[in-house]
Amino acid sequence: MTGVPVGPTEGPTTVCGMSDSSRADLAKRPDEVASMFDGVAKRYDLTNTVLSFGQDRRWRAATARALGLRSGDVVLDLAAGTAVSTVELAKSGAIVVAADFSLGMLKAGSHRDVPKVAADAMALPFADESFDAATISFGLRNVNDVGVALGELRRVLRPGGRLVICEFSTPTWAPFRTVYLEYLMKALPEVATRVSSNPAAYVYLAESIREWPDQAGLAALIRDAGFRGVHWHNLSGGIAALHSAVK
Repeated sequence: MTGVPVGPTEGPTTVCGMSDSSRADLAKRPDEVASMFDGVAKRYDLTNTVLSFGQDRRWRAATARALGLRSGDVVLDLAAGTAVSTVELAKSGAIVVAADFSLGMLKAGSHRDVPKVAADAMALPFADESFDAATISFGLRNVNDVGVALGELRRVLRPGGRLVICEFSTPTWAPFRTVYLEYLMKALPEVATRVSSNPAAYVYLAESIREWPDQAGLAALIRDAGFRGVHWHNLSGGIAALHSAVK
């Protein structure tokens, strides 16, 4: 959506009738991001499925395969939201902890019988070397300081621990990339008005995806955090990408 303000403003503005006061901006202040996700929690899972045309299920399955979990593994599912992904990962026999800094999201998933912890990605409430594997899906992009969050993920992983990041990325085919960006900035917020409990949040979603590093850029950030064996593969033509690494 052209003309959308992407930085702080002097007061609430509206985009497609949606007030900026109900969404975060690209400064990504933790309190604003948490509040925004509290506001979308009620219909979050449905909205994700609609806006991704059902691809979210495939992306979760791909993440689980990349993690290669074994029975008894202790796993951190960071930015777990309503814990849909946590439940699916736990089917492997692993002990999976859902962590999220949005209390509203954790509450919306309270009926899912997995361990849940309120956690800030930049100051994880876990001891060093607590987990055999860690994953964060569509959450790293919302963190105020990505380098700090990656450092925290490395800290809580045991030596040899696996990291898998599933995040929006850059479509690899140029003609499709153009169409995709048009969808992000114009169609996505309009669709969100019909299915989301806080449509304005999806303007932020579109903006944050547009500004996020491409596949190689994220890989460089992961290496800079001290991980080794960093590699990625694209999902849905690069709409999303899976980055894997080892501590």
